[in-house]
Amino acid sequence: MTPSADNAQWRNPLRDKDDKRLPRIAEPCAMVLFGVTGDLAHKKVVPAVYDLANRGLLPPTFSLVGFGRRDWDHDAFAQVIHDDVKQYCRTPFRQAIWERLAEGLRFVSGAFDDDKAFVRLAETLDKLDVERGIGGNHAFYLAIPPKSFPVVCEQLHSSGLARPQEDRWSRVVIEKPFGHDLKSACDLNHVVNSVFPEESVFRIDHYLGKETVQNILALRFANQLWDPIWNAHYVDHVQITMAEDIGLGGRAGYYDGIGAARDVIQNHLMQLLALTAMEEPVSFNAQALQAEKIKVLSATQLAQPIDETTSRGQYAAGWQGGQQVVGLLDEDGFSKDSTTETFAAITLEVDTRRWAGVPFYLRTGKRLGRRVTEIALVFKRAPHLPFDATMTDELGANALVIRVQPDEGITLRFGSKVPGAMEVRDVNMDFSYGSAFAEDSPEAYERLILDVLLGEPSLFPVNEEVELAWQILDPVLDHWESNGKPDPYESGTWGPASADEMLRRTGREWRRP
Repeated sequence: MTPSADNAQWRNPLRDKDDKRLPRIAEPCAMVLFGVTGDLAHKKVVPAVYDLANRGLLPPTFSLVGFGRRDWDHDAFAQVIHDDVKQYCRTPFRQAIWERLAEGLRFVSGAFDDDKAFVRLAETLDKLDVERGIGGNHAFYLAIPPKSFPVVCEQLHSSGLARPQEDRWSRVVIEKPFGHDLKSACDLNHVVNSVFPEESVFRIDHYLGKETVQNILALRFANQLWDPIWNAHYVDHVQITMAEDIGLGGRAGYYDGIGAARDVIQNHLMQLLALTAMEEPVSFNAQALQAEKIKVLSATQLAQPIDETTSRGQYAAGWQGGQQVVGLLDEDGFSKDSTTETFAAITLEVDTRRWAGVPFYLRTGKRLGRRVTEIALVFKRAPHLPFDATMTDELGANALVIRVQPDEGITLRFGSKVPGAMEVRDVNMDFSYGSAFAEDSPEAYERLILDVLLGEPSLFPVNEEVELAWQILDPVLDHWESNGKPDPYESGTWGPASADEMLRRTGREWRRP
């Protein structure tokens, strides 16, 4: 069957002509996946590729090339991809779609420092260009440790794969962490940009692919309701939380020495802050969005003194989900004297007219009370309450809460009269994605991989955003490194006592989602 045959069958299985969720189809291209044997590839990247194909959003000649040390032939590689798809795909498995996708699977065996392997990779892509008509369009997905980025980029450069010709394109996809600190991030950006121009670099922060994160822009700028109160006149403070209830068993190789602040605050939470605090862009093209995020990150600084405005912790043994769990120091692979933090909280200030005086509290942690990610704008209390104190003793502050995961939606908390009594109590007005929309939201990696293939950079941070985030966080990391160990906290709780004290100093308290 020729590559262009039966296009209708390829494009239609799950995609209605009126489906506006992900309406653009990528042009003919190939994606080379480095790190194809890792968990990220198995559980996220490969299933997302299949789901895009299943929804008719990849061209019929799309090709996926794996690169790794394994001694696989193309058939063995296809079986591995088949098993990943069957186990982790989000959409129904369809044999016809799989068979079409399998036609474009190839595997190149070799190490990152093996010149001959990259010659074989170039030959494989040349053959695919001819046999499947992919037009010389190549995306290189680096699902590998950052220490391997320089050698792979240099190999792509020396083999000629990073240099597109005429109207062809060559793009590189980079997974976090984007460096270890500001200096390493600058060095990494220099290495990558010496091979690929910035417009061809796509740094994946999967949080930016989530529908609820993108909905921040719709909530803020499509509704006149919020703009008059989205500022320091009405907002008392902002809490941005990413909490996980799982521990770090089996992840010591990645996590030890990295810690919660580098792993989550520098990327995910800084991006959520930027989207929450930025001004309205002149349009929603990539350059306008990135410009506003850069402006707000440039105006963001740590609240002082660091001893009082930050907190770090390390989970100890406790009970979670009805089970007794061990502390970090008893997890496999972690040293008994590890100072890696599993909880981090910082206080930031955004020095703009809109946000002057409003603290932004960012926190993240493992083995916390439950898995949740949310942005909460907590409003100032009414200047006068014409009620007796007993009538409002159960009334808290008004809050607008954007729930990123797992129960995606928006909650508005306000006071309401209790029936039969002159008493005011908090109630919630709730919007849930699951009940408001019949269609499922695309998984984040589906959206982001498709945007890479389309050359749409709106949801990808540029190097200046990455460097500004490190510039904000580095003083905290330096301070922690020279000031003792993280505070222990019991698994299943909401972090160390120092985190609660951090807010109590200003008369505030953390939300308990």
